[in-house]
Amino acid sequence: MSDTPELHRQIEPVITPSAPEPSSSFSPPSRSKRTWLSSGIAPLLVAALVGGLAGHYAGGGSSSGLAINQLNGSPSAAVLPNGKSIPSLIKSVLPAIVSIDVKANGSEDQGTGMIITKSGYVVTNNHVIAAAAGGSGTITVTASGSTKAMAATLIGTNPVDDVALIKISNVSNEPTVVFGNSNALQVGDAVVAIGNALGLAAGTPTVTTGIVSAMGRTVTAGSATSSETLNNMIQTDAAINPGNSGGPLLDSAGAVIGMDTAVAGTLPDGTSAQNIGFAIPVATIQSQLAALKKGESVVTHHAYLGVEIMDDNASIQQQYGLSVSTGALILSVVANSPAARFGLKQGDVITAINGTAVNQAADVQAILSLLHQGDSAKVRISRGSSTLTVKVTLGRTP
Repeated sequence: MSDTPELHRQIEPVITPSAPEPSSSFSPPSRSKRTWLSSGIAPLLVAALVGGLAGHYAGGGSSSGLAINQLNGSPSAAVLPNGKSIPSLIKSVLPAIVSIDVKANGSEDQGTGMIITKSGYVVTNNHVIAAAAGGSGTITVTASGSTKAMAATLIGTNPVDDVALIKISNVSNEPTVVFGNSNALQVGDAVVAIGNALGLAAGTPTVTTGIVSAMGRTVTAGSATSSETLNNMIQTDAAINPGNSGGPLLDSAGAVIGMDTAVAGTLPDGTSAQNIGFAIPVATIQSQLAALKKGESVVTHHAYLGVEIMDDNASIQQQYGLSVSTGALILSVVANSPAARFGLKQGDVITAINGTAVNQAADVQAILSLLHQGDSAKVRISRGSSTLTVKVTLGRTP
């Protein structure tokens, strides 16, 4: 294996905002770029000298002849809006966070994972462990505060929704994260991100804080060989970087409400995006865990409809004059997709599929995950003041 790991991969994305400006044509929102958050970097950090050698005069005043005033108290802790200190929150969660290192075919990728069971099951992003998916690579994890790398095995993968499950070998009674309710999130809620940022040092994760900047984002990413679309993503301004992938986005109670997955990069005109990152809602992850634990691996997508969607709610209903306040609002319909061929339109709100209620965008994905290419789906929609049922023959993701 080469002594110098390859640089992390750059992805060219498209971002669909959750609340486009209203117009008579219901125009879809503008788009930008993003980057995967797995890290193949062994970074070289250069600290600039600021104002001379900082700390050079930190010695006692008597020897230098300088009288220096000094406070001996401890710095005050950063506090979240609910009054909980960030250090105390981090202290309770860190034991269940691991750094992940994947070596395969002479390359190395790094990321983050969350322990979800006492027996050592760990959830992370698929792109973190993708190099080892063929069985030719090795996966190791390092617990926070430790320098000991532990072997792990790949259990199940979902490359399309970018979720994977691995298991730490020969462990028991492991600390675990607590899942929160991502469906209850609101824009402006305080969040904390934890992850193996830049792969700086396994077992010493980076902590950042911010807010939920938007909900229901659709992010389309592509490389030279593949592309995927992730729906209903949480947008945050908490700083996340390569290596954060698979790490938790926490609410102010310390519960996991998302998994850090992507960060916006550079716009087509060369403008750099600032403080825009994306996390997979924990509700989406929970819906996949049973299949992943069985060892199932999704190589091709589940049944394909061909729409970009976001959560409908009372605010969106009022903004666009919709007849319903719950469901999955169609932001755009993919050309030549099943949705386009069978008459679904931008501005429709999906309220049920095959009799199962759709209350939010994640419900559409959960229902389609149980169906297959060629299956028929009765899609109930709200269009203006009318309620329609459209029978769609589902396809396969291009």
